[in-house]
Amino acid sequence: MNEKTAVAALAALAQEARLRVFRALVGAGPEGMTPGALSAMLDIPASTLSFHLKELVHAGLVSAEREGRNLHYRPALGRMDDLLAYLTAHCCMGRPCAPSGRSRRRTPC
Repeated sequence: MNEKTAVAALAALAQEARLRVFRALVGAGPEGMTPGALSAMLDIPASTLSFHLKELVHAGLVSAEREGRNLHYRPALGRMDDLLAYLTAHCCMGRPCAPSGRSRRRTPC
């Protein structure tokens, strides 16, 4: 992942509703969710949700596939992993540091 792509992904997530939508999709896993299910789960109006989903798709964090009459949104888990790898590439001056405990904080180097 390059810097420009990372900035676009982070900008898409830097909004409360979009972050909630993305987290819900990640929680749903590869099966993803329909806009109706997301709207009901997150209590976000359909028109507002559509705008946020479009931004997440544009950033490459979410994909949309038509299934019959419905759209189905899925998290781009590979892109999410790439973003996390980009953000942690220089962690601890290149020494490995694994998440510790339930809080998932990194162990001190």
